[in-house]
Amino acid sequence: MVMVLDKEKLDQKQLEKVAAAARLLKEGGIVAFPTETVYGLGVDATNTDAVRKVYEIKQRPTDHPLIVHIGHITQLDYWAQEIPEAAWLLARHFWPGPLTLILRRSPHIPDCVTGGQDTVGIRLPAHPVALKLLNMIGPNKAIAAPSANLYGRISPTTAAHVSATLNNKIDMILDGGSCKVGLESTIISFEHGTVFLLRPGGIPVSAIELVLNKPVISHKSKAPVTRVPGALPSHYAPTTPLQLFHLPELIQTANKLAAQNLHTVVITWSEINSSQLSAPNIQHVRMSRDPVHYGQHLYALLHRYDQAPYNYILMETPPELPAWLAISDRLQRASYAHL
Repeated sequence: MVMVLDKEKLDQKQLEKVAAAARLLKEGGIVAFPTETVYGLGVDATNTDAVRKVYEIKQRPTDHPLIVHIGHITQLDYWAQEIPEAAWLLARHFWPGPLTLILRRSPHIPDCVTGGQDTVGIRLPAHPVALKLLNMIGPNKAIAAPSANLYGRISPTTAAHVSATLNNKIDMILDGGSCKVGLESTIISFEHGTVFLLRPGGIPVSAIELVLNKPVISHKSKAPVTRVPGALPSHYAPTTPLQLFHLPELIQTANKLAAQNLHTVVITWSEINSSQLSAPNIQHVRMSRDPVHYGQHLYALLHRYDQAPYNYILMETPPELPAWLAISDRLQRASYAHL
């Protein structure tokens, strides 16, 4: 069932729906809920049977860890231990918000949540529905949640995206509208005083460096080996083949496919002359040049055209600028299987 909620303000009826979701979680149920990043597929983080169900429903490898969502910063040292001061500093500055901290896990977290690792990803989401749900499940409780979609596919940013694939497999979908950020959280880890970026996301690296007053090291260079969500080469992918090209090659490829009577969606951030893509079997969509706005709408756009009868999705390679890092990461992984 889908429960529709006004994400800005919850009235009594809506609070009752969140309370119903909280009861389901406490009984071992599975609830899809909105966050500011994407919709999560949530269960009681201490219920190992429920956690295993999430892996089964998503068809997710059991060594691929889940993120633990908490309702208040004061709960951090219940779910993690040996927390470095840099982690506290980032939590105080960015939480609630799209930042996940990889920390030494506490004994309260089962192995199945962390994929058997001694670390855990923890975050405090910034969506009113998620926060209310977290605060209703009771003291010393948290929600373990990956994105509410099949493993490796496009993350959901609306309840409709969740319903399209999981509606008959889970107990409830809380509809809190479209996700404000639209991309997953930034994931940060800490090792011997060094801060590592394990996944770019909703918080820019530059903002993190400004708060810490020190550089953040890319996971591609010297980061310790830590399995985190969304880090495999192929991920966030539509079923329709998606390929990335710089603009001249993009136009050339689209026209070649059109000449073969193939239907193609062409997505650019650059402005181009409509005559360059004039074939009737080419659908051209121009996205925003603002990376924040682009990120907010990316997954919804991919969902829309993945469900339509197109043979290919061709996308313009994002600018090589720090503000576009998370978008570049998602599109590279989404296109990996079709390189």
